[in-house]
Amino acid sequence: MKRITVFTGNGAGKTTAALGRALRAAGHGYKVVFIQFMKGRKSGEHKVKIPNLTFYQFGREEFVKLGSPTEKDRELARKGLEHARNFLKGGVFMLVLDEAITAVNYQLLTLNEITSFLELVPEGMAVILTGRNVPNEILDAADLVTEMKKVKHPFDRGEDAVEGCEY
Repeated sequence: MKRITVFTGNGAGKTTAALGRALRAAGHGYKVVFIQFMKGRKSGEHKVKIPNLTFYQFGREEFVKLGSPTEKDRELARKGLEHARNFLKGGVFMLVLDEAITAVNYQLLTLNEITSFLELVPEGMAVILTGRNVPNEILDAADLVTEMKKVKHPFDRGEDAVEGCEY
């Protein structure tokens, strides 16, 4: 079994869905690695200690600007993908690449880098990718795709992200 899952869409819940899957796998005793691209500030999930679940972040605290990423942003994304490649060698049941699709959209990683990575996923490993505007090539490689659709969000009223809810 090799399972590629994508959580995409303009609605909230992509990372949360990936966290749910990660929690489920860790609860069954499987080793899970959760790699976050473009995220550098510690969110609530980093404060919870769950056996078999390890988090890594490859981003700055500041948001990456669409259309004008810095070389540091690109460097961090490349380091994150290289770190993920190390886990393809074995010992991990589930590997989450949180915001990897967004990193492609922001030109921090290339589509080819991600699709080539997915081709290397060994049998017996589950990989989850999150992010908006998923390219067709990633959709084609996926076994399961779920789209989160925004119907309404407090951000629409100008409200800020709330600790414990959005991060």
